[in-house]
This record gives sequence, C-alpha cells and structure tokens, in this order.
Amino acid sequence: MSDPLLSVENLKTQFFTEAGTVRAVDGISFEVYEGEIVGLVGESGAGKSVASMSLLRLVESPGEIVAGEITYKGETIFGLEEGPDGELRERSEMLSNEEIRTRIRGNEIAVIFQDPMESLNPVFTVGGQLREFIELNRDLPEDEARAEAIDMLREVGIPDPEERYEEYPHQFSGGMRQRVLIAMALACEPSLIIADEPTTALDVTVEGQIIDLVDELQAKYGTSFIWVTHDMGVVAEICDRVNVMYLGEIVEQSPVDELFYETKHPYTEALLESIPRPDRTVGELDPIEGVMPEAINPPSGCRFHPRCPDAKEVCQRVHPDNRVVDRADGHPHRAACVKHDAFDVGYDGSRPLDNLADTGDESDDQLTARTNGGGDDGE
Repeated sequence: MSDPLLSVENLKTQFFTEAGTVRAVDGISFEVYEGEIVGLVGESGAGKSVASMSLLRLVESPGEIVAGEITYKGETIFGLEEGPDGELRERSEMLSNEEIRTRIRGNEIAVIFQDPMESLNPVFTVGGQLREFIELNRDLPEDEARAEAIDMLREVGIPDPEERYEEYPHQFSGGMRQRVLIAMALACEPSLIIADEPTTALDVTVEGQIIDLVDELQAKYGTSFIWVTHDMGVVAEICDRVNVMYLGEIVEQSPVDELFYETKHPYTEALLESIPRPDRTVGELDPIEGVMPEAINPPSGCRFHPRCPDAKEVCQRVHPDNRVVDRADGHPHRAACVKHDAFDVGYDGSRPLDNLADTGDESDDQLTARTNGGGDDGE
C-alpha cells in the first residue's frame, strides 16, 4: 500500500478554561489515502469539528494542540519534540504559520463548512467571492479567474452560471449556496477536502443531490475527503473507511461495509440502532440512553461505560486503547472495547453494571453525577 496522503498520530487538542481543561480531542490517530473518502462520525460534542480544524492549525485561543503529529505529503503540519531541558517544543521541520496559510490552506487542503450563510459574505456577489478566492490561491489575473469561477459554478450544477455569477448569497437556495462552497473548495484543485457536516442544514432531497455531486466530483478529480458528520446514513452512502468518535477519542475504525455488518463497539451499534430503517417496522425510535459526559471531566475507564448496555465492572477500571480486533479483506478493524479477546482483561468474568441503559430507573441527579465522571467540578 502507498504512503498515506495525511497521517494523524496521537493528536490532542485542549481548551484551557476557568472551569478546567477541556480534552476535546484526546489522542486520536488515523490516515487518509489518495482518492478515498474517510468518515469522522459521532454525536455532537464528540470532538469531530475540533479534530478537523486541528488538521489545519485553525484552533484558536483558549484552544491549543498540545500533542501529536500531523503529516501531509511527507511534510510536518504539526509535531513536537523534547528539548534538552525536557520541555516539549515545535519540531524544526514543522511548517510555519506563513507556509500553512500560503501553501496548504486552500491550495492543498480545503474546507467546506457546515453553514454556507456563515461562510459567504452577504454584501459581495457569489461570483466575486469565488473569483477572489481563485485569484489569491492560484495567482491568476482577474479575467482568467472570472472565467474559471464561472466554469466551477457550472461544474457543481449551478444553472445559468454567467447570470448567477453576479447574484448575492441571499438569492441562492441553501443547496445552491452549498454548491458554491464546494466550487470554492475544488477551485484550487486541492488534494484533500475537509467537509465539516456540509449537508446538516439541508433537507433530505437536497442532501442526496449534494452527496451525488460530491461522489461524481471525487471520482472525476480523485480528490480525497474527510467527511465529518453525525449521520450514519451519509456515512454508508459516501465513505470508504470510517472513524467513530466518542468524547474526544476514536472508538472504532474500519472499512464502511465492515462497520455496518460487523460492528465491534457498543457505541457504534447504538448509533446504528437509533436510526430509523425502511426495512424494519418499529413502534418508536431506539435512542442512545443518557447524555454524553463533559470532556472537562470524562468518566474513568471506558468513557462510554455509563451509557453502555454491555458495560461490566472492568469497564470502569480499564481505559481501552484502539486495537485491531478483526480484519476485513486485509484491512484492520479496530475497536476500543475490552469485551474483545485482544484485551484479555477478564471481561467475561466481570460483573455487569446496572446501567441506565438496562434499568431505566435512575434519577436525573444520579445520571448527571455519573455521566460527569462522579465529580462535581465539571461544567
């Protein structure tokens, strides 16, 4: 197998607040290879967006990347090393802020944000914003950049692109605005696009159109994607491999088909069970019990254990790393769950926990205390 386009190792991003340190991203590792779409999926608060913004060093104060290594095409976007005094410092080969801004952002790695109305300036025409983006990143004269902008609007399915070029964002529908952001992302011919929940604000019909468009463009240009979402249906439709995040950690990694048919982590299984399916008749939805704890004070052991129907006492004590528990067509299937033989910590002989997911009789105060890790100093 060829070297990955992007490699992330033990990435940690924290926010330093008056209430304490929020461990938003807590030691995740994954790769993206050329021409593939990799999913980053989980509930709100799992750390998906912070992880994706960390890849371009876009995390602002009070947030800070405190550990890990990010490598893109063999260059170090972020990396630390221990100095002679024992303190961590930035590695000498790490790209500077200026190099990240001028060489990487937009040109090599582009971003499609969740809300196009927040990303497009309402007082400038759509075409003018797209043209300026191309001018700055590809160093083209204004007339050539304008022609390229019109071509890109046509490429993403904007009707009458010459006329729509002169219109403002409010004159576009939500789906059309999202197409404009896709055009911006593709305009500089990047090798990798980070799509941060780009279809969340769209209705299901338009969402399907956008997914089909991305699929077509990805096949045409060979662009790699990191697709950030909470929607497992979108994951099944578009992704090649999937990383499932929970409370700052990746708890399962596998090829997309293996994830759906041979699920290895109870959290992933709970996500799948909470989705209505056309091939099943159910009286009501089956949501995940409880709420996600605060990242400022995560539970001991497995962070999912307060909500897990399979949790046992050992899950409170052992914090599982992400290990290979199976293989699918030669590809590793990883999971951070001690019930698998790869851990050998006595799961089978451990006493089951009497979780809310099993009993349903826990009070709101008990639930709040336990999901916050049993402490009283969380947010």
